[in-house]
Amino acid sequence: MGFSNLLFASPSFLEGMGRSIDAAGVLTVFNESLTSEQADYLALQSDWRAVGSDIWKAIQAVHEQLPESERESEQEQAN
Repeated sequence: MGFSNLLFASPSFLEGMGRSIDAAGVLTVFNESLTSEQADYLALQSDWRAVGSDIWKAIQAVHEQLPESERESEQEQAN
């Protein structure tokens, strides 16, 4: 499950086909939470996971751009 579709249920192929002719929107289904606080908690948790994922990808991209000598000195400093 991705970070941005936390509140929406993922339809099957046939449900997706049915939604294309569902003018009244009766086939739209949302994931439910027991309380609004739980829904807020889950949404906030998902947001922070997305932020953490973006930061990790940025760190990896910068690390890959570093010359080999700088990578080795970073590893030595970490140990």
